[in-house]
Amino acid sequence: MGLREFFLKPVSLIAGYRANTCRRKFLRAHQNTRDVQQQLLERLVEAHAGTGFGKDHNLLSVKTMDDFRKAVPLSTYDYYRPYIDRVREGDFKALMPNGVPPLMFSMTSGTTGTPKYIPVTQPFADQMKMGWNAFGIGVIRDHMSAFGRSILSLTSTMHEETSPAGIPCGAISGLLAQNQQRLVRRMYPTPQWVSEIPEIQTRFYTILRYAIERNVAFITTANPSTTIQLIEAARDQIEPLLSDLENGTFTPPGDLPKTLAHQVRAFRANPRRADMIRDRIDESGTFTARCLWDLSFVANWTGGTLGLYLPKLRKLTGGAPIRDIGLLASEGRFNLPIRDNTSAGVAEILSNVLEFIPVEQREKDNPETLLAHELEVGHEYFLVFSNFTSLMRYDIDDRIRVVDFYGQSPVFEFLSRGKHTANITGEKLTEHQVVTAMECTSRDLQLHVDQFYLQGHFADTPYYELHVDSPIAATTLSRCFDHHLRLINMEYNSKRKTDRLGPIQVHISPQGTFTELEQEEIRKRNLRAEQYKPNYLRPEIMPDDDTAKA
Repeated sequence: MGLREFFLKPVSLIAGYRANTCRRKFLRAHQNTRDVQQQLLERLVEAHAGTGFGKDHNLLSVKTMDDFRKAVPLSTYDYYRPYIDRVREGDFKALMPNGVPPLMFSMTSGTTGTPKYIPVTQPFADQMKMGWNAFGIGVIRDHMSAFGRSILSLTSTMHEETSPAGIPCGAISGLLAQNQQRLVRRMYPTPQWVSEIPEIQTRFYTILRYAIERNVAFITTANPSTTIQLIEAARDQIEPLLSDLENGTFTPPGDLPKTLAHQVRAFRANPRRADMIRDRIDESGTFTARCLWDLSFVANWTGGTLGLYLPKLRKLTGGAPIRDIGLLASEGRFNLPIRDNTSAGVAEILSNVLEFIPVEQREKDNPETLLAHELEVGHEYFLVFSNFTSLMRYDIDDRIRVVDFYGQSPVFEFLSRGKHTANITGEKLTEHQVVTAMECTSRDLQLHVDQFYLQGHFADTPYYELHVDSPIAATTLSRCFDHHLRLINMEYNSKRKTDRLGPIQVHISPQGTFTELEQEEIRKRNLRAEQYKPNYLRPEIMPDDDTAKA
């Protein structure tokens, strides 16, 4: 045990005691799921009855779940947009309980291209922190070798932009990291300001420069592609990293912004650790994260299409166990996995009033919803939540499958976004965005393209392939279409900017292909011609031949 790890042990004991309290509370709640959900509903309704939204929907009269269903319709972000716009302008009472202003807005891509701004209040942030504590202590108890050692958490900035009322907008992970207690913060090798470095390779190098000094226990971030990129950056930059470690220097591949450069601390020379890492690389014959750190596990999403990344992640981490962090979004945490190697987790009933739309009800104008304790194992549902973001009966468009029960609560796994969404690495492209990008591309290139579809492909660098039925210059079309998708979807732009997604590849189909596909679909589904709706986005992700063989 190193000296630093020796002093981190008391910090871990204090943090562990608090986290274990959260975990016990979480696990006990599932013995009485129905009552826990009713009590949370009552608190939400009472807190929001006096808001503009509460008055518009007569929340004061809501006592039961049936009352709540009658008062508040199932909704999406567009229903809340007018209220959130008022909050962003400074009219907090439009949606926020009295005395509970937003700390920030968590930004995520919207279906039409305009970002969604999810209000983050102190009660909501506290509940997110509680969920992370319950998750963290559970996984460390399963991997005790991680106890008392450093945590490499890859987060994003909470300051991507500012609302008209001066409220920061960005990633909630940045807020949670910023608000950690000083004692707990000592367990993290990388300072929070590093998340604000805009150039990705410089950011990765800076993260690694701090982290290479410590024996990291585990790496955690939402997207496995980020962990893969970090380890590949370490592999590609290992010599300058080891030289910096040996000499106490810092030589990133790019310049830090002037606003951040002054925060770089003086590093100490550590030739002994540099030699140890070189020896590990020589002994293993190949570079993995275990050459740098004795990883106990890694934590990230594994569900849906992100499972395609796991073989490469396991290879680059030297076979470290993988724990899914749960169904987690800007809008909240919705389940909590309690075992490795599964995306299934126990429903998060302390922070969300959960409803579930059966798949067969999905297309109805007013679908019925079931409560958490009413679900059935093996069935699939779409998730609806109400929580202290002040969003209520919010249809997040996540499709889940129930695989078990824990007490009275369902254990469910994430399957996919809705049928009109494609997602390889967190970009969540919608059909509306794809169609809009093509409309803009057609206008810019003075073309008329109305027969096309976009489909994701999983490869070493995943990409989308655009199929068109026109003799078009493929390179020009690819660049223009990609440009407009990046303008429309901020998360797609982020993945392209950081090379987690490759450029659009264009496939020119023989003329008449789309007409044949349309006629085949009409015959197969026994449709009238006027009932046929073209599918411009195919949500299924296709593995490339080399990837499939691997």
